[in-house]
Amino acid sequence: MINLLKHFKGDKVLWGVVTLLAVFSFLPVYSASSNFGVNMIFSSVFKHVAIIFIGIIIMYTTHLIDYKYLRGLSLIVLPLAIVLLLITALQGNEISGANASRWISIPFINISFQPSSLASIFLMIYISNYISKNHEKKLNFKNSIIKLWLPILLVVMLVFPSNFSTSFMIFSLSLILIFIGQYPIKNILLIIFSGLTLTTIFIGIANKYPDIVPNRVDTWSNRIENFVNPSLDNDSNYQINRAKAAIASGSIFGVGAGKSSMKYILPQSTSDFIFSIITEEYGLIVAIIILLLYIILLFRIVIISYKSNNIFGQLLSLAVGLPIVFQALINMGVAVHLFPVTGQPLPLISTGGTSIWITFFAFGILLSISRTNFLNNIELETEKINNES
Repeated sequence: MINLLKHFKGDKVLWGVVTLLAVFSFLPVYSASSNFGVNMIFSSVFKHVAIIFIGIIIMYTTHLIDYKYLRGLSLIVLPLAIVLLLITALQGNEISGANASRWISIPFINISFQPSSLASIFLMIYISNYISKNHEKKLNFKNSIIKLWLPILLVVMLVFPSNFSTSFMIFSLSLILIFIGQYPIKNILLIIFSGLTLTTIFIGIANKYPDIVPNRVDTWSNRIENFVNPSLDNDSNYQINRAKAAIASGSIFGVGAGKSSMKYILPQSTSDFIFSIITEEYGLIVAIIILLLYIILLFRIVIISYKSNNIFGQLLSLAVGLPIVFQALINMGVAVHLFPVTGQPLPLISTGGTSIWITFFAFGILLSISRTNFLNNIELETEKINNES
């Protein structure tokens, strides 16, 4: 057993928490999948287990690779991801007149994935690389508009029409990362003002010409209205009311594993609202433990960043780690009605495909950084001992 653990480098706490959440996910996914029918339970669970297994392989492989190679890789993958986002947007998929162009199919192998997941993480890597390379220069809006702000603008604009919550997270986390990189605050405020202006213009055009500009503005408006007025009796409030009912019925100790009654009537019970099913079946205590596990992840991300001996490693740790924790907090916040419905899954627990793999890839990067930090500390200690002798 000890020999086996030697192959797993990097932050051991991070390894433990990620593995614990991933393995625990099998239970709520199995339970929530029962609302698909008996024939679909095992196929759904088997698919989830396979995706998690592949994800762990991705994480393990990534943690053995020097994270500094991601500098050059981001310059290749980010433009490719932007092209895929453009292709996805031009597909023109609609649901009830709303833009639903989120997925793209890979020919011949019949697999679909969300380019926004790929674009998001490599945009964060690209920003980390750009800021770290130019941290000694006096950056301003004029000398960074093409290399820094243009990629951010392209990704956000291409994701925005079909997925407001994801585009908002990408934009917000980009600004946080750039702020941490000591970019001039007055330029950041200018970008925020410009973003709000462009968003207002888009919503105005989309409302006036919905046939020309496919969008989900009505969906966003309904979600915000339902959040502000939860007493409204309409179909849009159905999900959140059932989610809150599931949490309430779980009480402190839960109704028992697999005994949820709300999973049969709660849409997206295996993805967006899986936290409600967990709370119903396992109770408030387990729900708090899960919340604490994500908080522990946040602390480990900050520690890995702090221990990194170069600016790229420090920024990259936050760039790939913070989105995961923020997404988890938003998902749980939606379930208890702290935020409007966003459609964000619970990382490592909700069902999915490419989003899960991207999450494991991000953790692999964090482990690679922590592994490098450990090796650097050994080298420093060895050098110190040699100098003293």
